[in-house]
Amino acid sequence: MTAASDPGRVGLVIVSHSDMLANGVAELAAQMAPDVSVLPVGGTEEGGLGTDYGSVVEALADADTGNGVVVLYDLGSAKMTAEMAVESADDPSRYAVVDAPLVEGAVAAAVAAQGGASLPDVAAAAEGASGETPAAAPSRPALHLVPDAVSAEILLTNEVGLHARPAALLARTVAELDADVVVRYGDEEANAASVLALMGLSAPGGKSITVVATGKDAGEAVRRIEELAERGFDD
Repeated sequence: MTAASDPGRVGLVIVSHSDMLANGVAELAAQMAPDVSVLPVGGTEEGGLGTDYGSVVEALADADTGNGVVVLYDLGSAKMTAEMAVESADDPSRYAVVDAPLVEGAVAAAVAAQGGASLPDVAAAAEGASGETPAAAPSRPALHLVPDAVSAEILLTNEVGLHARPAALLARTVAELDADVVVRYGDEEANAASVLALMGLSAPGGKSITVVATGKDAGEAVRRIEELAERGFDD
């Protein structure tokens, strides 16, 4: 599977011992990032469990649309295969094999790539998708305490609330603007730039969230999120 290639975005390659697993993770990541090239490489040439060096080499070349490729893997030998493939490339610096949780890392990397992040930043997004509490807000003072912050109560009009795809849409919207944004549901706050943090809020459809933003584009950030919610996050 591959999403539409875009020369302005970093590509992703998912390397797994299982063809089904690689395709499933790539499908999920591609849903988060419709303009990012996401390629799965799973199993051996014979269709068994394992990895195939030649297939990884081919996927690296196909996924690179101009800004490099981040490679994620499931187990140690998949990492070895990925690293060998990168070392054999004409310019290994165009590729980054990252140590990250496969599903969470792929989602975080895909959203960062969709937002136009650079290769190092997409790799860092994947590596940062660790097992930490997903609803953690930014370490700086909570934005709802900032006097000049822009805020709004927003009703989640879609049936399932902030599940994966709506969270990705919201995070991509925030990434395009010069604003720091948090989303609050109940007693929890999440950094609106993080898909995993937003999903960790478990905010269901029919409930309201509080969006608080500061920075040059604070008002525009809140307006765009209100717009997303009004159209049901395109669900």
